[in-house]
Amino acid sequence: MSNLTSLKSTIKLNSGHSIPCVHLGVYEVSSRDTYTSVSSALNLGYRAIDSAEWYGNEAAAGRAIRDFCDKTGTKREEVWFTTKLKSNSGYEATKRAIRRSLEECGLEYIDLYLIHSPYGGKRQRLESWEAMEEAVDDGMIRSIGVSNYGVSHLRELLATEPQIPPAINQIEVHPFNTRVDITSFCVQHGIVVQAYAPLAKAMRFNHPVLKRVASKVGKTPAQVLVRWSLEKGYVPLPKSVREARMKENADVFGWGLEDEDVKALDGCDEYLITDWDPTNAD
Repeated sequence: MSNLTSLKSTIKLNSGHSIPCVHLGVYEVSSRDTYTSVSSALNLGYRAIDSAEWYGNEAAAGRAIRDFCDKTGTKREEVWFTTKLKSNSGYEATKRAIRRSLEECGLEYIDLYLIHSPYGGKRQRLESWEAMEEAVDDGMIRSIGVSNYGVSHLRELLATEPQIPPAINQIEVHPFNTRVDITSFCVQHGIVVQAYAPLAKAMRFNHPVLKRVASKVGKTPAQVLVRWSLEKGYVPLPKSVREARMKENADVFGWGLEDEDVKALDGCDEYLITDWDPTNAD
């Protein structure tokens, strides 16, 4: 997307809020490393951090954000914080989980709160959503969405005509797992796709098509994969605890991929799952 010029560039959500176009993911990162990596990322210009109750690092991520804001005079509103509900266990359990996450991160509010997966069944999913809507009304959360939702789960939620529709669906998506069924549904319904594992955990860095495109544009395979997400209109969440890698993953502006290169990468789809795939859960 040519209108994205830096890590501070944003995409407008159906909630009315604007989300930074690239986030740092902290999945499977210890609390100590989370504090260090989030601090480094913010100093490099990242303005969005993706955590989760499940990760056990909300406190470290929040502390790093608070310390950065205090030291640099950056306004809280300029740094986006996402976290996620660990399990769908009903309305009251979700309300408790939201309060717990807010206390853990130590921030005035949570920018984006997601249902981490559809596991738990229809009733529990819908009760979780109701509790999240109330948390938005109460000012605890600004935008809400889902993660790992398949088309059936999205239809289920939208069929209830929710007071607040999902702003985001965070799924694994990259050229080796394009999930066209889910991404096209999201586009049709104004739901922004967040791409986790956008680098496919480096499992396909030596793929001939990816190497060819990288050579053509003079960038690394990682940079091409992040740029592919941006070209698609997704919000990628590249993860790294190494400052050099963070810097590399952020060098995705001021250049782009030609349509033929995007299509060539699209053709690499092999339904590669790098972690889990709850999109077909009951």
